Amino acid sequence: MLHRSTTWVGTTAREIARAVRRGDTSATEVVADHLDSIRAYDRVVGAFRQVRAGEAIAEAEIVDEQPELRNLPLAGVPIAVKENIAVTGLPTWNGSAAARGPVAEHDHEVVRRLRGAGAIVVGVTRMPELGIWALTDDADGITRNPWRTDRTPGGSSGGSAAAVAAGLVPIAHGNDGLGSIRIPAACCGLVGLKPGRGVVPAGIGANDWHGLAENGILATTVGDASLGFSVIAGRTPEALRAPEKLRIAVSSRSPATGVFPDAGARKGLSDAARLLLGLGHDAVRADPVYPASLAAHVLATWFAGAHVDAADLDSDLSRARLQPRTRRHARLGERALRRGLVKEADRDEWRERCRNWFLGGGFDVLVTPALAGPPPRAVRWSERSWSANMLVNARYAPYSAPWNFAGFPAVVIPTGVRADGLPAAVQLVGPPGAEPLLLALAGQVEQAAPWRRHAPGWPRMAARR
Repeated sequence: MLHRSTTWVGTTAREIARAVRRGDTSATEVVADHLDSIRAYDRVVGAFRQVRAGEAIAEAEIVDEQPELRNLPLAGVPIAVKENIAVTGLPTWNGSAAARGPVAEHDHEVVRRLRGAGAIVVGVTRMPELGIWALTDDADGITRNPWRTDRTPGGSSGGSAAAVAAGLVPIAHGNDGLGSIRIPAACCGLVGLKPGRGVVPAGIGANDWHGLAENGILATTVGDASLGFSVIAGRTPEALRAPEKLRIAVSSRSPATGVFPDAGARKGLSDAARLLLGLGHDAVRADPVYPASLAAHVLATWFAGAHVDAADLDSDLSRARLQPRTRRHARLGERALRRGLVKEADRDEWRERCRNWFLGGGFDVLVTPALAGPPPRAVRWSERSWSANMLVNARYAPYSAPWNFAGFPAVVIPTGVRADGLPAAVQLVGPPGAEPLLLALAGQVEQAAPWRRHAPGWPRMAARR
């Protein structure tokens, strides 16, 4: 076995693409390095459902031969794709064998854009069944957090987050219906961007959970997140520039009644507020008003999204094989739809209320904790009751869902390390169209207080065959 003195594993997507465009390395070499790492170490974290080893190398060779290589913003960058959108030649797994769709004949539009930018899909990453939960496991195994393997990486984009935090890929696709990018980003110390409604093509499941779900990016740096977002949004990549002085609302109020941030979450928020003040921004305490009806509307829509996805499966046998927690969730969704509890008017009303709150306070950005507490233990939550899953999700991850319901953009960034050794993180929220501003502010924070890009002890360097 040949041991190389250098490897591209652990390098940012921007650095890889620049090196490939310049001819300092090849897409084939970069992808081979990452496949070696996945082969050696994914058994520890369980991030991937399926790895495209031979196909990825063949596609990397094609990228290397591109006459327009210098124009590819993601030239040679290995990327992971969450298993609930179509990748040509693979089943769309949707989190379990029971929910698995047929082998895709065409790429999802987001995958098409990533490949068109020169990225190489090295595999699809694990998620909980139908993407319902903020925990990632199933009958085949448990996906683990590289920061502490006894903890979950979150969900539902848990496999993508684990892969990036371990350095198995520099960047990954995820999607977010009630926090499914931002929660894993916070659990794994990453940057996680959920774009606003309609900015990136959705096409997630049967109906995008009634418009709540968006495709986005997980990365170790704001620059990589910005680059990935530009590609999937069909925009020209631009350099990040520090924003002018902003008025920023800082709120620790939980949208979930009876759920409160723990000491680690409060400290992460306070640290972020002090840093923002030090950067010259106005940071003031101000809480959005979360009406009592919001939780009921969000829950009804969440349940209904699961029902529509379950009803879209190809057979009664497939629906019967879903996990008990999924079947109960879907049954509640069927009732919610039958009773007329899922209304676009409710989402529009909340969206307008949020817009008015930002305008009325003169706020450019809202900062909240990303999580209320540490990631739960990595166990077989898929075998536990629906009520146990509901309780653990609500207790540790209440902050993200309102912004899916509003359709507002939001990004999670790390703010250091908690006393328990797990990442601390905050969520930045802005009104529609604020993606560039949120990324610019996140980049300013990163420059002032850089974070650890990978989990301690990762990436691990595999010898190349």
